[in-house]
Amino acid sequence: MTHIRLKTSRTTTRRELCAVALLIGFVAALAGCQTPGSAGHGDPGSVEAPPPSIALDAMPGFSADDLNGLAVALDQQCALPKPPQGWATLCASRSGQPIGSWLRSRFVARELVDTDQHDGLITGYYEPLLTGSLVREHPGQVPLRARPADLLTIDLADIEPRLKGLRLRGRVDGQRVVPYATRAQTEGRERSAATAAGTVPASGPTAGTEVLAWADDPVDAFFLEIQGSGRVRLRDGSLLRVGYADQNGHPYHPIGRTLIERGALTRETVTGPAIRSWLKANPAEAPAVMQTNPSLVYFRRLPPPADPSLGPPGSLAVPLTPMRSIAVDRSKIPLGSLVFIATTDPVSGGPMQRLMVAQDTGGAIRGTKRADVFWGFGPEAGHAAGLMKAPARMWVLETR
Repeated sequence: MTHIRLKTSRTTTRRELCAVALLIGFVAALAGCQTPGSAGHGDPGSVEAPPPSIALDAMPGFSADDLNGLAVALDQQCALPKPPQGWATLCASRSGQPIGSWLRSRFVARELVDTDQHDGLITGYYEPLLTGSLVREHPGQVPLRARPADLLTIDLADIEPRLKGLRLRGRVDGQRVVPYATRAQTEGRERSAATAAGTVPASGPTAGTEVLAWADDPVDAFFLEIQGSGRVRLRDGSLLRVGYADQNGHPYHPIGRTLIERGALTRETVTGPAIRSWLKANPAEAPAVMQTNPSLVYFRRLPPPADPSLGPPGSLAVPLTPMRSIAVDRSKIPLGSLVFIATTDPVSGGPMQRLMVAQDTGGAIRGTKRADVFWGFGPEAGHAAGLMKAPARMWVLETR
């Protein structure tokens, strides 16, 4: 499940803002919007021909990939009642074959190109561990909120088929649908309610909002929203697993940009670990900085995993496999696809050349040559994921 990734989330995009213009009749505003199925740049005759297909071993580093964990990732999607298109036959053909031999006999590779994105970009995400309680114990704790009962989701495809996959969120106010509360507005109302009551509320901070747990650290809770899922260690030692449920409909604003604008960090030093360190070192200023991101994520309880080594369910509805599952733009790369990435390891600085499976999506993952690597669970995975931001070449595997 950031970079804002908000695994399995969908934040408001430029296309969605343009969709509003369409809905109120300003069709001319769509001139600058790319709708599903449109190329988005000029004469279709100017589109470059796709690169030729190549053997898998012709990709740089493929022969050195040990493929450990890849079979696990594939087994997850092969176990689906309805595997991704084409995979029912592929899954049946795997029986008894070494995975390397099976791949070479079944697939060729085609390098991905994007005229709008000359250099690909690889980022990372992970499943964090927080501490907390089911009942609020002190004012420093912050809520992990369930999806509010009054949050309204509008599927724009029901109104205009060209807007398939786009949604708007809000709430009903009398006869109108109005925007839902921002992060700052929500937190301000919660503080006002607590002050008026004169106590620390032990349940939902606002009417109609269920709290799944109270996180001890506000910074950890903020980063949980960015990752989209995580685990909360409760006082009795048990783990509560939570995953993305919905979002308030406001566009994500990266607080790294806020810190750069305020001179707290530079463009060269802004990474996940650097942002986290600054927030924890400046607790008085941290809430205001975090509130410059109006987006707010709501969570749901996830069942205990059958295999604790695997991650939360991604958009394909299968548990994510560390270092083999990636999030992609599903409008460019179909979920379930095998994708080879050639980039730089954020920790060692050496080559990172691995075959991955597209099993997730993210609100910030846009474009053909764009992917988000799932690093796994815990602090080490979080450190690497926070540093992961590198150009890349990418290939998608196609059946022979």
